Amino acid sequence: MAVVDPVIVQVVGFQNSGKTTFVKKLLQELSNQNIFVATIKHHGHGGKPDVVEKKDSSEHIQSGAFASLVEGEGRLLIQVEKDEWNIQEQIHILCSMNPEVIVIEGHKNERFRKIVLLRNKEDFDALKSLENVMAFVSQEPLHINPNVPIWNENDIMTWLVQYINEQRNQGNCKV
Repeated sequence: MAVVDPVIVQVVGFQNSGKTTFVKKLLQELSNQNIFVATIKHHGHGGKPDVVEKKDSSEHIQSGAFASLVEGEGRLLIQVEKDEWNIQEQIHILCSMNPEVIVIEGHKNERFRKIVLLRNKEDFDALKSLENVMAFVSQEPLHINPNVPIWNENDIMTWLVQYINEQRNQGNCKV
């Protein structure tokens, strides 16, 4: 299998804007087309994400390993500890698994093509200056005139999957 740079799309918005629900729907659509997708999720709630404590892999980390990998029946778990992981490092790790698409949930100030989820006009006012916005998705009708389209969630999914497929087929999927 030839290694191809993955298509990268971000889904951003404020807390409780529906990012996770939107990403899950997108993943289902892409999975239904047998597209190999990986995700990066920004843990924006403060602190470290939860891990299973008192397992050998966590004990390896606590004993000084910076990384621990566990495999069982085809499931691979990786726990890695360092002060901070930038988005490029996270993408690099995922690219070793040859995904066709990487969906990033959060990291709104990164430079990738993004879909911005809005709850209301105040969200639009706060997020309209983000870079590389492909489209806004609004839960309620907004009477604004942005430079990019505003979609409802149902209509954008077809467009977004088509966009991803076009990018995959053109092979212009640079990180």
